[in-house]
Amino acid sequence: MSATTLPIPTDAGDLPGLLWLPENLEQPVPGLVVLQEIFGLSEYIRQRCADLAALGYAVLAPQLFARLDPPVAAVEDREDVEAWLGEGMALTEQLPWERAEADAIAALGALRAHGAVDSEQVGLLGFCYGGGLAFAAAASAAEEERPPSVLVSFYGSALPTLLGRAALVEAPSLHHFGTADAFIPMEQVEQIRDAVTAGGAREQVRFALHEGAGHAFDNPHPALHHADAAEAAWQQTVDVLAEVLPLRA
Repeated sequence: MSATTLPIPTDAGDLPGLLWLPENLEQPVPGLVVLQEIFGLSEYIRQRCADLAALGYAVLAPQLFARLDPPVAAVEDREDVEAWLGEGMALTEQLPWERAEADAIAALGALRAHGAVDSEQVGLLGFCYGGGLAFAAAASAAEEERPPSVLVSFYGSALPTLLGRAALVEAPSLHHFGTADAFIPMEQVEQIRDAVTAGGAREQVRFALHEGAGHAFDNPHPALHHADAAEAAWQQTVDVLAEVLPLRA
């Protein structure tokens, strides 16, 4: 399934985004904004977007690194894992967090405004860097009284620094973490769990721990991938989306 380009209006000019629409679209459908890893809109992230569109969702992925000079679409994987990770981290450091968060919120607005999308049923899904960014954007969107319909965060790397905003995220949510994550150790994972489930009225928060999986376990690179965890996490994600963003028959 191929994507088309959709300009995303922002306060800093249009940002390019990639849009996937379900085939044989006959009525407005729920939408998802997908936020990238540190490697940009890589082949892996684009495939996940296509997977979601194949389920029946409209999917918009903002090209966040288009803000950089020069613009970067993606850092594709390589055998030198340390160099690959270093390049991705360097790119995120060049992009101010506040700018990326504003662009994520703008992407929500752009998807809601699209004629193929049910504007009342639009959520956020992010991986690693994008998982934390999705959480932050969900909090800010809630403050603006336009919260997302759902939040799915795969091992959100910035979450330990965002816990002061957890009470703002009231959307149904699913958080994935691996128990062998060297980047977000279990002590921090438990702190995240406590923050996002605080208050006693957070039954809509799902928290999935994947035994033996490290950071970025859904990424297919051999140095990162954990097949069992990736399969389980994706099925859990599909199940939550089906519950919270049901598709019409």
